[in-house]
Amino acid sequence: MDAMTLYVPRNSPIHRLDPLTKMLYVVVSIAAAYILDNLWEVGAVMLTSFGILLLGKVFRNIMPVIALSFLLILSIVIVQGFFNPANETLLYELGPIKFYKEGLVIAFRLTMRVINMVSAFGVLVLTTSPTELVERLQQKGMSPKIGYVILSVLQIIPQLRATYGKIQDAQRSRGMETEGSLFVRIKAFFPLLGPVILNALNDTRERAIALDVRGFDRDTPKTYLNEAKSYRYSALLNILLLVILAGLIVWRLMG
Repeated sequence: MDAMTLYVPRNSPIHRLDPLTKMLYVVVSIAAAYILDNLWEVGAVMLTSFGILLLGKVFRNIMPVIALSFLLILSIVIVQGFFNPANETLLYELGPIKFYKEGLVIAFRLTMRVINMVSAFGVLVLTTSPTELVERLQQKGMSPKIGYVILSVLQIIPQLRATYGKIQDAQRSRGMETEGSLFVRIKAFFPLLGPVILNALNDTRERAIALDVRGFDRDTPKTYLNEAKSYRYSALLNILLLVILAGLIVWRLMG
């Protein structure tokens, strides 16, 4: 994984797909998980995203991201299991605390939707170079300014993580205790926030100056460093995804 992006270089058929096709898959996958209501159907959508991640050889890389959503998932299970208005069938009782079957089913469905959303975005972010994605969008007519915003969003978390690691190593070399118990880690975390934020602001300023020097705001036609690629099966896959989405919408409306 590049320190400045979430992209994981691999030789896989998913990496060779058109970035726009993968963007369309994200939309269709998330929409399908919300259009479908049955647990098995939502689970099938989630497993499809898992399968694509496995095919792209990046499934292991999405697991830490899914783990970060654990607190959200836990809160969903607690809120739905205890407090959902549709709760009727008591599943178990521990004193005044009552957990209901209906809430658990709803919580499982919402959990699978959250995991599918993370996994679908992982298909795009982990298998697509940000530069390739933005260039492809600009070649389709998107404004370079919007492209720069998208590129910045995709890079901001890896950049902050890399900066935090460098500052943490520097502080550790000066004798600051950054390892140990949870309390020690929390105590060491907050003093590092200031340098990380200041460094990020300084990087933003330097990037803005560099863009201005290179005439980023000029209205002259832009050229591209890399030639436009031709992607096999791109049109076919795009049509297939759109047909699936349209079919699901019609099926839900008819049902």
